[in-house]
Amino acid sequence: MGVCDPRPFLKWAGGKGQLLSEFETRFPQAVREGRVSTYVEPFVGGGAVYFHVTSKYAFEDCHIFDINEDLILAYMVVRNDVDDLIEMLGDLETTYLNLDAKKRHEFYYTVRRDYNEQRPSIQLNNYSKAWIQRAAALIFLNRTCFNGLFRVNSEGSFNVPFGRYRNPKILREELLRSDSELLENTVIHHGDFSSSAPYIDDDTFVYFDPPYRPLNRSSSFNSYSREGFGDDEQRRLAAFFSDMDARGARLMLSNSDPKNQDPSDNFFDELYAGYCIERVPARRMINSNGDRRGVINEIIITNYRPVSTDRLASTFNFEPAPSLEP
Repeated sequence: MGVCDPRPFLKWAGGKGQLLSEFETRFPQAVREGRVSTYVEPFVGGGAVYFHVTSKYAFEDCHIFDINEDLILAYMVVRNDVDDLIEMLGDLETTYLNLDAKKRHEFYYTVRRDYNEQRPSIQLNNYSKAWIQRAAALIFLNRTCFNGLFRVNSEGSFNVPFGRYRNPKILREELLRSDSELLENTVIHHGDFSSSAPYIDDDTFVYFDPPYRPLNRSSSFNSYSREGFGDDEQRRLAAFFSDMDARGARLMLSNSDPKNQDPSDNFFDELYAGYCIERVPARRMINSNGDRRGVINEIIITNYRPVSTDRLASTFNFEPAPSLEP
C-alpha cells in the first residue's frame, strides 16, 4: 500500500500516535480475526487510530466523521486530488524555505490572513478546486505554526501564532500518497458524532476520540471548532455510547483522566459506570509550559473486556460489561 505506511498528515493536539500500542492490545478479537465488516470513527481528528487500524485490518466499509469543516475538507482533498495538493505544497515549501527569518514571519501571517478570509466562500457541499488551495494552506500553517496546533476562535478563524521552526518539512509526498490510497475506500462525513449512528450496528467497531476534557482551566485544547465540547457534550456522548452499545457494536473510547489533577474527580468513572475503564500512561505533548509536559494517565473505555484487562482488573477496579466476544 503506497510507498510508506499511512499515518497522520497533520500534527494534531491530542493525537493518539503514542497510544497505538495500548489500543492495539485492546482491539476486539473479532477485529483481529477479520470478523467485523465496518469501522466507524466519529471524531477522526488527526486520524492516528484510523490510519493504523484500517491499514492493518480488513474492513468492508469505513466511515470517518468530524465537526471541523476544514479538517474534513483536507481529508477529501488528500483522497481526491493528491497530485495537485502535492504540487501546491511543493511550491509553498520552496518559497518559504528560501526566505529569511523576517520574511518567513510575514509570509506565515499572509497565508493565515488569506486562509481566514477565504473561509466564508468555501461550501462543503460543493467540492471545487478552491479546496485544494485551502488544504495546502492548512497543511502549511500546521507545519509552521506554534506547536503544530489547530485552534480557532469563536468566529471560526485560525488563530495560532507563528512557530519559528528552522527547517520545517512542509511537503511529505510519500505520506500523502499512502494516505490518499487508504482514503479511497473510506467515506468522509462532515458532522457531529451523532451523525454516525446510521452506520453503526452489531457488525461495527467504533473508536471515539472526543476533544479531551481539560485537566484544568488552563489546559484546554478542545477549540478545534467553533462549537467547543464541554461537560454537557461529554454527557451526550456517553448517552450515545450507551445507545450504540445496545445495538451490539464493539466500542472503544479514550479521554483525559481527571484524576491526574483531582484524585476524587469521578466524572468519567460515573459517566461510564458498568463499562471497562482502564488508565494508561501517556505523555502530554502540547503545553505552553515545557516544564508541564510529562507522563500523565489517560483512560480507555470499552464495552467489552479486552484480553489485556484480565491482569489489570484488580488494579483499576472496573466492572466490565459482558464481553461481546465469543
